Amino acid sequence: MKTTAIVLFVLMYLLIIIKPRYRTWYALLTAAFYLLFRILPLSLLPGAVNWNVLLMMTGTMILVHFFIDSRMPNRLADLLLARAGNVMWVTIFLSLLAGIISAFIDNVATVLIVAPIGIAISRKLNRNPVAMILSIAVSSNLQGAATMIGDTTSIMLGDYARMTFGDFFLMNGRPGIFFAVELGALLTVPVMMLLFRKEKDPVTAGGMTPVRSLWPTILLLLMMALLIGASFFPQTPDLTNGLICCFLAAAALILDRITSGNAAGAASAIRRIDFETLGLLLGLFVVIGGLDHGGVIRDIASLIVRIGGGNRFLLYSIIVWGSVLLSAFVDNIPYVASMLPVLTAVAASLNCDPYLFYFGLLSGATLGGNITPIGASANITAVGILRNEGCRVTFRDFLRIGLPYTLTAVTAGYLFLWFVWA
Repeated sequence: MKTTAIVLFVLMYLLIIIKPRYRTWYALLTAAFYLLFRILPLSLLPGAVNWNVLLMMTGTMILVHFFIDSRMPNRLADLLLARAGNVMWVTIFLSLLAGIISAFIDNVATVLIVAPIGIAISRKLNRNPVAMILSIAVSSNLQGAATMIGDTTSIMLGDYARMTFGDFFLMNGRPGIFFAVELGALLTVPVMMLLFRKEKDPVTAGGMTPVRSLWPTILLLLMMALLIGASFFPQTPDLTNGLICCFLAAAALILDRITSGNAAGAASAIRRIDFETLGLLLGLFVVIGGLDHGGVIRDIASLIVRIGGGNRFLLYSIIVWGSVLLSAFVDNIPYVASMLPVLTAVAASLNCDPYLFYFGLLSGATLGGNITPIGASANITAVGILRNEGCRVTFRDFLRIGLPYTLTAVTAGYLFLWFVWA
């Protein structure tokens, strides 16, 4: 059964690389085979799918539709253009903004909020938005591990290791993973300057776009505040974030109906939901759930530890870089869940502090998703946004942006954590 699961998974990935246009159907078909062959028993299907992410995406897409329609992204684009100087700095500023936001709210929500500003800027400048939007997505993933509320894997580590929000900044008298992540983020600035070195065309705002309505912006800010606030309550239900986004989306639909006097805006918002991206994520959740249930992810985690043996530096290096490689192709949530107890046992056998391994695991597993366009939900969302704009994104397009970001950020965090925690 494991062999079948691996073969189907590899075949799905090859098809996605060769013919990305039908990637949603490949994922859903593979998921159907997983259920048909009982690689993932039907009884485990509800638990394998991350309904919280799907609900968050659906609700945020509706909110973002009204946000775009209000022309607020165009106004923010004008403000940024008035200060950036050239196209390169516009891209850098937007990427850094996305990174800051994603340290406190979900990466997918961050992309859905910031990407419309990038699209608006690209339209004003009459430029292809692919590089700018991919940079926003990659930066969103980059800083998800900076705080305990920035990413699901961070929440998992905090809960497992009984860490507090402050422990990510300072723990046992030493700098926490926050500084490793921020060092990596800082070093991506020269990487962006190199990648976009030819994008030196001057930019000007050309006047400020009038905003039609402020209530979509207010609802988006309220969503961010509620998502941050909910993260400080440890015993909230799994669907909390998704329900917050959907509740505010429903409020947006009602407000639009009241203010416009007709249902045209609400109908348009629902039609604009990216069902193709949601379907792709649904299929991938089922496939990764099957690999997890079949023990494939657990076997890979154990293999990483066995190869490291008793050499702490070698083991740490394998944990970081093995996590980067694996997370480029599979969801990092089941992988991290499998690795945490394994690393605890290994640290006990070596009579050493486990936090070096914990932070190395989180750093590699979070950033590794930036290597491929389907390595993280935020990447899938960004590619979906670009597809709706008529832009096709190939694996090569994504690697050009994602690989330098990943190698730079991971190397910086890898060295920082070793010298601080070893």
